[in-house]
Amino acid sequence: MKSFDAIVIGAGQAGPFLAARMVEKGMKVALIERKFLGGTCVNAGCMPTKTLVASARAAHVARSAAAYGVNIPGDIAIDMKVVRARAETVTMNARNGLIGWFAGMDGMSVLYGHARFEGPKTVSVNGETLSAPRIFLNVGARPVIPELPGIDDIDYLTSTSIIHLDTLPRHLAVIGGSYIGLEFAQMYRRFGAEVSVIEHGPKLASREDEDISDAIAEILRSEGIRVHTDAKDIGFARNGDGVSVTAGSAKIDASHVLIATGRKPNTDDLGLDAAGVATDKRGYITVDDKLATNVDGIFALGDCNGRGAFTHTSYNDFEIAAANLLDGDDRKLSSRIPAYALYIDPPLGRVGMTEKQARESGRRIMVSTRPMSRVGRANERGETKGFMKVVADAESKEILGAAILGIEGDEVIHGLIDAMNAGTTYPMLKWSVPIHPTVSELIPTLLGDLKPI
Repeated sequence: MKSFDAIVIGAGQAGPFLAARMVEKGMKVALIERKFLGGTCVNAGCMPTKTLVASARAAHVARSAAAYGVNIPGDIAIDMKVVRARAETVTMNARNGLIGWFAGMDGMSVLYGHARFEGPKTVSVNGETLSAPRIFLNVGARPVIPELPGIDDIDYLTSTSIIHLDTLPRHLAVIGGSYIGLEFAQMYRRFGAEVSVIEHGPKLASREDEDISDAIAEILRSEGIRVHTDAKDIGFARNGDGVSVTAGSAKIDASHVLIATGRKPNTDDLGLDAAGVATDKRGYITVDDKLATNVDGIFALGDCNGRGAFTHTSYNDFEIAAANLLDGDDRKLSSRIPAYALYIDPPLGRVGMTEKQARESGRRIMVSTRPMSRVGRANERGETKGFMKVVADAESKEILGAAILGIEGDEVIHGLIDAMNAGTTYPMLKWSVPIHPTVSELIPTLLGDLKPI
């Protein structure tokens, strides 16, 4: 049996950085990864998909160039092999960077294989048994494949496999109208495919306020994407080389199907029972406010703990664990203000509560909205779709949440993220003097227009 000061299972966006911090403290650490360093973000998520989004935007801008007085003769052609190769290069550069970083780190043992618990302090991998007083789980999540009629009879894509396509689908049917599905829908429409989005629920991006969801749907429809919400009785059947997709009365003749109906944690084959680690009914590992499980010395970080499904929340889990365990700090998950983005174009940046959540909290609230058509930068760039929205507490003057759906919304939202984390009230922020012309310059104006509802 090999002994370590700590074992990290899974090399996503929390585990490797925590392992490195522990090594810096003179600890002996084993990092176990069954496949690739970097986790979902590097290998099948943020980095390859946002690289593909960038290629799709380049195609969209090229097709729109004439409106800016730039004439490009002939049709805009998409070379999907080059598109795919570019995304793979970005992934490999990041993955190889991690490999090189760990290779030069004394005290770090990187092991590739499938780890399973043998007890609360012991793990087996590749026929060896490892032990440590602290074990950290950063095993991530994978796509959920729903039980739908005919799904076992067809070939389908997931968010992991679609990034390896090097040919253009004739017609891509996206099952699921949430964040992952919508990004791929717009991306492949801009590459030149016909695209249909099929969502079982009443609206796209279901966690958003209805006005945001409606605006997202309008953005996608304006680019020729067919959106089917309230789609009941979804089913599949082979149709020559393609797939016939039914959703209520709608029938779609698709060449490819992307299943984007959510993700589930990679916790079902870790031998958690042998260690006594508790999970909830969906398989997420139960953790307390400091990421500790019910078993002393075992912690869960990242997607597998169900406390955030983003690269930045996973990395923040690392920061919390490192601060508490290595730096003598007292940081808690409950202090984290949720923030994320949807990378359609224009993007959605979100922080804190939605208007619906704020209403349900029982507070007296104030709301302000402003269309992007009234933003100078948006008009100068010819990108006026979407709107800004902020919600505040009428009594405490606290900013409760915001949504920026529009040009550079994923960047603009950080002004409000920072203000909320600093506890800045909206009357203080509305008197800041911004730079003109920018999108962010409208934040003080937006806050100044807050009205009770």
